[in-house]
Amino acid sequence: MEFEDDAFVLSARPHGEAGAIVEFLTATHGRYAAHVAGGTSRRIKPFLQPGARAVIAYRARVSDQLGSASLEPVGEGPSALFDDALALAGLSAAAAVAAAALPEREPHPGAFYAFEALTDSLIHPDIWPAIFVRFEAGLLQDLGFGLDLSKCAATGSVDDLIYVSPRTGRAVSAQAGEPYKDKLLRLPPFMLSAQWGLEAGDIGSGLDLTGHFLEAFVFNPLNRPLPPARVWMIDRLSDAERL
Repeated sequence: MEFEDDAFVLSARPHGEAGAIVEFLTATHGRYAAHVAGGTSRRIKPFLQPGARAVIAYRARVSDQLGSASLEPVGEGPSALFDDALALAGLSAAAAVAAAALPEREPHPGAFYAFEALTDSLIHPDIWPAIFVRFEAGLLQDLGFGLDLSKCAATGSVDDLIYVSPRTGRAVSAQAGEPYKDKLLRLPPFMLSAQWGLEAGDIGSGLDLTGHFLEAFVFNPLNRPLPPARVWMIDRLSDAERL
């Protein structure tokens, strides 16, 4: 089995004397693990950081075997963010969520392009946390657990949608949700339209929302917690008063 594909590095761990087992999110083949020869060397290791982009050439003798990959780096990757610890935390969190949530060897091009959009936004500190929330919402959509924010689940109204049902993932209007507001999740306006600006608390509400459904629909069935890198990112955003 052989293919060449655009990819992002999700994780890398040493293997053997000088190699590494690297997880990639590819554009058309999904999440793939491969052995990269020399992956711990000074020459290659910088290109195996979470979020690094490359064109990979994958090869395996049989389809269900762990194959090997060579890579051609694309762009600066995480090195462009070395002066922004918060953006690096966001990149690491996105890579960890994708690596833990996506099934192996199952094409998810939507997840790839959502990850690409997020990485492109990380140089803009005022907007990338909102793009991160949209990335997680897109990941849920790609996995078949998309949120339905088009209209109120109770009345069918498309106006004044400010809540989400934690059970169904459907939007609820202010009037319909008032008696149950303590049990509903807050829906930040920017998740309905990019034209809405960000208000205080919107990023935190968005992360609570996507985190709830990632936990309920993706990680709990796998007996896994939300990735520690995501928790770390939220802590850093909180410290920087960005939630």
